[in-house]
Amino acid sequence: MEKYEYKKGEPRRHLEYPEKTMFEMLRNIAEQYPDAPAYEFYGKKTNYCELIGKIETTARAFRSLGLGKDSIVTICLPNIPVAIDSFYALNRIGAVANMIHPLSAKDEITYYMDYSRSTHLVTLDMFYEKVKEAVKNADHPVKIIIARMQDVLPVHLGFFYALKEGRKYRKYPEKDDLLWKDFLKMGQDLPLPECKFEKNYTSVILYSGGTSGKPKGCCLSDLNFNALAMQAKEFIQVYLGPGMTMLSCMPMFHGFGLGINIHTALVHGAFCILMPSFNIKTYSEMLVKKKPNFIAGVPTIFEALLHAPALEGQDLSFLKGMFCGGDSLPLEVKNKVDAFLKEHNAQIQIREGYGLTECVTASCLTPRDEYRPNSIGLPFADTYYDVVKPGTDISLKPGEEGEIVLKGPTVMVGYLDRPEETAETLRKRSDGDTWLYTGDLGYMDEDGYIYFVQRMKRMIITNGYNVYPGILENAIDSCEGVDYSCVIGVKDTRRGQRVKAFVVVKDGYPRDDAMKKKIMDHISTKVAAYALPKEIEYRDELPKTLVGKIAYRILEEEENKKAETQAQETPKKK
Repeated sequence: MEKYEYKKGEPRRHLEYPEKTMFEMLRNIAEQYPDAPAYEFYGKKTNYCELIGKIETTARAFRSLGLGKDSIVTICLPNIPVAIDSFYALNRIGAVANMIHPLSAKDEITYYMDYSRSTHLVTLDMFYEKVKEAVKNADHPVKIIIARMQDVLPVHLGFFYALKEGRKYRKYPEKDDLLWKDFLKMGQDLPLPECKFEKNYTSVILYSGGTSGKPKGCCLSDLNFNALAMQAKEFIQVYLGPGMTMLSCMPMFHGFGLGINIHTALVHGAFCILMPSFNIKTYSEMLVKKKPNFIAGVPTIFEALLHAPALEGQDLSFLKGMFCGGDSLPLEVKNKVDAFLKEHNAQIQIREGYGLTECVTASCLTPRDEYRPNSIGLPFADTYYDVVKPGTDISLKPGEEGEIVLKGPTVMVGYLDRPEETAETLRKRSDGDTWLYTGDLGYMDEDGYIYFVQRMKRMIITNGYNVYPGILENAIDSCEGVDYSCVIGVKDTRRGQRVKAFVVVKDGYPRDDAMKKKIMDHISTKVAAYALPKEIEYRDELPKTLVGKIAYRILEEEENKKAETQAQETPKKK
């Protein structure tokens, strides 16, 4: 096996990236393996030949609405066949796919419509009422195309769904909106344009939450996605192609879900098992029943698997790759997952990747058979990493902590209509190249392994000292009896910020002062005294984002509002 030898600032390998659109990459694999299964939805399979036919039928329907190059269409769907067909159909005609979460709030959908200038939106009937109200508030007309779940399920499941759940959503669409089945009948005789690859043409808009303000649209190209697919296949060091199966649970509105779970798998001829939503019971049962070779998700998914009854005593030797991203994987959790895999006959370790929506998703990954504690791995081919002194382009020495920056073929075109923020994030350095400034703190060792420390803007400054919540959370989570935690900084007139920890304890453990003392005693050996929390609060659970991360900003807002109220009331008491 190849031994990785990587010098700081140099890519390890070079790949050739074809000048093709995402659809062309998919069509190429379909021509080679027309009968291979492309995806499955509740047991209903679609092979690659059928998939291309569905995509081109959908593309003609979009063309009949006058859509083509530069048109922006919003896909507001879970992981169902309509989402895949629509995504590649838009790419087929040169249009832009604007990807949003179907569980977005009404006002959020209005924002996405206004910001993207999207003229059409594809959604499910169960979301139609909310979506319709949202687009009525948009500052321009938006036509809605409505799919029904019973139309994409196998016949027997669709029949029973229509009788039960489907009855709730039998409202006919309002004027100018279309049902998916009627939409597909449109434009059947229309010719499709030739596919045209443009290196810096925006084909996809994904949203980056950032650290403040409203979400920004990351403009991503065909090259970005195709480069990711080629890099990921090359680095995983395991066969990925026909005969291999991916359990595709991560949502398509997310770079990890769309870029890895869907596009990387499909353009190499693998088989995607689509899951429209996540719950641990269904996920673990699908693992046992479908025996996928690859699974990818966020840390909370893999931690939940450790306690899934369906996996007790099961043989998981079918797993060839388990990839974690979207959030930091605590060392304690990695060790538990690796032990779990070994106990269940899986000859793999969980592998952590790191990336941002600004470069689609992962841009580095831990090697297959090697692990350095707390490292997030080595860069993908043709991707350069560096660590610079914050606010500069001055490179730091190995081991010195600074801002992580990177460049490579997956780096976005820019933020949609945000030139100033684009200029802050994509910067030319003294080498003349444009680098992505991640806003994350980390360091590299002498062999080029990368270590993530914390987002720069999440850093807590208390009494002039820098405190990194991620480090403190890892220490708390490793305490016996702790399920998980979240650490935030709360405004404090004396300290600037004070450190507060929210803790969820495991069943059977007390939520009392003795447990708090146990936690404090445990972490006092792992972090400096100035970083210790001034307060620990128990919670039954902590708020989560749509992709399963702990929503620390919600906690920050709650606590800072309390602090401001108390500060205003204090003079009155005097």
